[in-house]
Amino acid sequence: MELTSKQRAQLRGIAAGEDTIIHIGKDGISDNLIKQVNDALEARELVKGRVLENSLYTAREAAEELKIPTRSEVVQVIGSKFVLYRMQHDKNKRKIELVRDKKKSV
Repeated sequence: MELTSKQRAQLRGIAAGEDTIIHIGKDGISDNLIKQVNDALEARELVKGRVLENSLYTAREAAEELKIPTRSEVVQVIGSKFVLYRMQHDKNKRKIELVRDKKKSV
């Protein structure tokens, strides 16, 4: 699912108040980290991550590399931080209701 600019803006606003829970350091992106990100996305839908100084990745590279195995969307990358979003498939478990783009719903 591709996010619209309004949806990205909504998610950026929500992410501003969230804590950074994913940290990528010198070990890089391992299977264990991917599982941690998947679990966090399942529970929260929106996660904020940070790339530490001793990492070989930039924040953009880390976000793009995590995007595929976690089936998520990159919402934002600023400095050493990034935000990922994955919509909950079960409508009853959704925590974030995205705004709809009026032009595309015609």
